[in-house]
This record gives sequence, structure tokens and C-alpha cells, in this order.
Amino acid sequence: MNRRPTLLAALALTAAVTLAACGSDDDSAKAGDEIAGADTNTEQSPSPSPSTPAAADRPKIQLPSDVTHTFEWKKTGDPEKDAVLNDSEQRIKAVDMAIAEQDPLHEAYLFYSEGTAAAGSEKYIQEFVDHKARTTGSTRFYNESLTVNEDGTAALVYCEDQSKAFNKFLKTGKTDVTPVTKDSYVIYASTLRKNKSGVWVTERLTSERGSAKCQP
Repeated sequence: MNRRPTLLAALALTAAVTLAACGSDDDSAKAGDEIAGADTNTEQSPSPSPSTPAAADRPKIQLPSDVTHTFEWKKTGDPEKDAVLNDSEQRIKAVDMAIAEQDPLHEAYLFYSEGTAAAGSEKYIQEFVDHKARTTGSTRFYNESLTVNEDGTAALVYCEDQSKAFNKFLKTGKTDVTPVTKDSYVIYASTLRKNKSGVWVTERLTSERGSAKCQP
């Protein structure tokens, strides 16, 4: 899903995220860029809440009216592939909901993620909580590439346009409007697994900001 312009210079996040799965020309994420669910291999997965709903009772995603997502991912007509795309969409939205509700262990994103993806999301959401901020604006997702394997795993690569997405600070209501640059466009590579409940959970997520593959 992170995915937004960084939370002020004060965050000074320096994690470098590798995107080997995408075969990019520049395999390092930009310094100061922390992406929701990014696989840094430095965190342990948070324990899912005991109240996490079953697959038949998926969490309801409710976002603030000023947070919107546009998914330009094409439906394939293949039930498994479309399920992967749908569950990936819900995970992205769930991370923004956790940010809006200031809950680093929100059951919604934990329903759709495990492993280092869940750990990275927890860390990312916590940064917003620490700075009393949330996301605002609109994001667009496009240029997807999906492979579903016979062993119940899948690989999804996609782009995100953050040019109209910003950080909003809760105490002041101020929105930090940042200029559009090549770094407003991010490429992601995710690894998913179909769990026993039939949910495609994201286990790993890597990213590269400013990828040439995602530029308009």
C-alpha cells in the first residue's frame, strides 16, 4: 500500500528496500521513504488479534471521506486471480483505515497480511500515530502484473500514483501539500499466500520510489 509522501523531514526514515522481484534498474528505495508493509526483514510479525474475523466475516473497511483509492487493475475473469486483486485492494485500504483510526495493530490490515508485510505495516502506521497524522487525498493503482502459482502462492507487482496524496496533521488539521516529482510514483512487489480461510494474505512487500516503470 506505504505509500504516502514521507511524514516531514523529522521522520528521517532511512530504510533501504530492495525490489529484486521487479528487476528494476535501481534496486534501492530512496532514503527517507518508509512504505507500508515494506519488507525490511528487521521486524517480527505482530500477533493477530484473537478477535480477527473469519473469511466469511471480513472486516468492514471505512475510510474518511477525504481518503480515496482508484484501482485501475483489470479484472481477469479468473476467480483466483480476481480474488488476489480484491484481497490486495482491501489490504491497501485497511492500512489507511488503521492510520485514520490511529491503531498500529488494527485487525483489518492483520486480516489481509502476515509476516514481514504485517510487521512493516505496523511500523509504518506507528509513525503516523507518533506524529498524530493520517493520510488524505487520492491514490491511483495501475500497471499490475499478477502470477498465481499452483502451490497456493501468488506474486503481484503494481504501481501507485501518490501525486494527489498527502499527510494531514490531526491537531491542526493542516495538510502538508508536497510538490509532484518522480518520487510521487512507487512500484511494489508483493508475495501472497492463500490461507486456510481462503483469504489471499500478503506475506512480503517490497517497494521502489521513483521507478521508471511507473512514471506518467
